[in-house]
Amino acid sequence: MKHFDKHNILKDNKHGFRKRRSCETQLLTTVHELLSNIAQKNQVDIILLDFAKAFDKVPHRRLLHKLDYYGDRGQTNTWIQSFLEKRHQQVILDGAKSATADVLSGVPQGTVLGPLLFLAHINDLPDRITYSSSKLFADDSMLFRTIQDDSDRARLQEDLGALEQWEHECQMSFNPSKCTVIRAVPKGCKPIPTQYQLHGQTLETVEGSKYLGVTLTETLSWDTQTPPAQRPTGPWVS
Repeated sequence: MKHFDKHNILKDNKHGFRKRRSCETQLLTTVHELLSNIAQKNQVDIILLDFAKAFDKVPHRRLLHKLDYYGDRGQTNTWIQSFLEKRHQQVILDGAKSATADVLSGVPQGTVLGPLLFLAHINDLPDRITYSSSKLFADDSMLFRTIQDDSDRARLQEDLGALEQWEHECQMSFNPSKCTVIRAVPKGCKPIPTQYQLHGQTLETVEGSKYLGVTLTETLSWDTQTPPAQRPTGPWVS
């Protein structure tokens, strides 16, 4: 991590497993950007992306190649390779054991090193995005763009297509059935109808969805977070 910090390797929009970056910093910066666009009377289409078995799918050989690219070479790379390889797994059910199988992918969860290795593997994901903004917190990813006409929708869809290519190259995958779209629309404005596809499947458009424990809604209101009796009151509350 010292090496990554010294050379500014990790992307600035990644907030998970890093010092001075947390759920709170991710939510604050993300919601600020979204509300800034809403304040300018722009619709913002938000796509919440769901990795399928994210930590279990990281391919060891490609990960080691990326670490070498980022400067983790020589003995350090060999040590990490030793940490990842020669792991086995089996299933035990009612006292019966399955045959053992080699573990060829995945970062060991519950370890100190595992989260950093995952960050390194998905670090180049934002580089594939040309027209939109992205936010990453561990395996929780978000893509969003202001929408003024159909050309904006097409650009956001193009970025989704670029992420499909990234999936193929990095041997990772998103689960389209769990990816959702939120249209954040300024008050009094008519929503611009949009749809997006991932792997040929139309993503579900919802009024609100959980992101890092907070419900993001199409109005970007906080009313869903607490019961009415617990909400603060006063002239400072908008």
